[in-house]
Amino acid sequence: MNAKNHSGNLPPQTIKVKTVKQKEKKQAIVNRLTCATLEGVNAKVIEVEATFTKGLPGFAVVGLASSDIQESKERTKSALLTNDFIFPPLKVTINLSPSDLKKRGTHLDLAMGLLIALHKVKIEEEGLFVFGELGLDGKVKSSSMLFPLVLSLKEQGLIKRAIVPTEAIEYLSHISAVDFIAVDTLSEAIQIVKNRDFKANVERFSYESDTFCIDKTAYYFEKKYESDFMEVKGQSIAKRASLIAAAGMHNFLMEGNPGCGKSMIAKRIKDILPPLFEEEILSIAKHQFLDGVTPTFTALRPIRSPHHTATSASIFGGGSSMAKIGEVALANKGILFFDELPHFSKNILEALREPLQDKKVHIARVNAKIEYEADIMFVAAQNPCPCGNLLSKVRACRCSEVEIKRYQNKLSDPFLDRIDLFVVMQEVSSDDRGDISSKEMHEAVLNAFKIQKHRGQQRLNGKLTEEEIEYFCLLSEDAQKILEGAIGKFGLSHRSIASVKKIGRTIADLNTHEKIEKSDLLEALSYRRRK
Repeated sequence: MNAKNHSGNLPPQTIKVKTVKQKEKKQAIVNRLTCATLEGVNAKVIEVEATFTKGLPGFAVVGLASSDIQESKERTKSALLTNDFIFPPLKVTINLSPSDLKKRGTHLDLAMGLLIALHKVKIEEEGLFVFGELGLDGKVKSSSMLFPLVLSLKEQGLIKRAIVPTEAIEYLSHISAVDFIAVDTLSEAIQIVKNRDFKANVERFSYESDTFCIDKTAYYFEKKYESDFMEVKGQSIAKRASLIAAAGMHNFLMEGNPGCGKSMIAKRIKDILPPLFEEEILSIAKHQFLDGVTPTFTALRPIRSPHHTATSASIFGGGSSMAKIGEVALANKGILFFDELPHFSKNILEALREPLQDKKVHIARVNAKIEYEADIMFVAAQNPCPCGNLLSKVRACRCSEVEIKRYQNKLSDPFLDRIDLFVVMQEVSSDDRGDISSKEMHEAVLNAFKIQKHRGQQRLNGKLTEEEIEYFCLLSEDAQKILEGAIGKFGLSHRSIASVKKIGRTIADLNTHEKIEKSDLLEALSYRRRK
């Protein structure tokens, strides 16, 4: 009776015991480590947390994990048991937060293994990212996702320190401003976290390319010419247009008879392109990793030349469950070359208007919506007619007017309006000689690049915005009069006027003119498409 007179129906001793158990429950350790997953081409931070509760022993991973993450349970168990760690006889639950984001990748293994091995130790290190795939023997391995993940996190300003596999350091060391702690085994990672020994043990990579600095920014370039412009006989106008296109990264279309050198010129432009700064080299490497190719981290801009039978998904990217990048993304910061341009699908050509204008591509699917950068220089080549002999002086054209019209109508005016330079190739002659080398052209491009950067431009001339065109593309009085006359005579659109100014700016840079002079503008107008 006395016992019931206290609080409720429980004796005082029972109340005291219950309070102690509640405190113990509140003090249970819930450890967390930080990792990430890719959503499209961008990294999303993932918080990996673990709880250990009494009950039937088990191991569950929750939080919208893909099959490769579910398989990591067996890898983690084996890695722990083969390294003399006792798997706790508790119900182990690993949660990947946020739970509404689809996660994929084997690089989450190491974080799970650390949380289980250190379930009795409080992990308090904030801002520490952990990446690595576990082998059955406890070895920490790399994965193809690791470089894109770390680079994306660095670009977003989200990562300062990370535990990573030693075998990944060969390429991760290219990423600056991140302290990497390289580990070979799970046991080594456990000791680092347990002892809080988070001192970086990786040296920064240094580029061996040729370089120069402008306003404390280093620019890298390679003097490697796999094939030389000296091998292109004649075609002086086309080679001049190639130099202008390369110096400003302008879109460029060549039209001419079969065998006149269109493809030869296109494939040699890649060797004379402007230098790259570090972030651009890393961006190119990131896209190569996403394509399953191990990059070389050289200061060479990429060139992609898909066949005209390629599908829209292979050009722009796609996929029903997981959107993947295509040729346009792989050509980012470099050249996308379309040979036999009119033979490409009209859907592809019209869809290309977006990246040529906005320098981005949007992929929308039921299960995935992503946007990726597509800052490309578009180079194309085409014949004047289906048989290719329309412009020939020695060969007769076999095409009817209807066939020629149908062939030429495959390219719409809005699409062609986004191309800056048009060149009709000269017919091959026995007197043709090589008159300029790739080395000479590259030196001219480098000088023009330095002028653009010293002028304060963040973008090259071919990529200037409307506001930047008004600020940087200043015309002399004579050039302004020529432009006003050309607007009325040729019916130039607003986009065409901007294009002429950008080309004129590049020609003026090659000629070392402070303003766009009359001769610069006249040459720029000569590369406009004749309707």
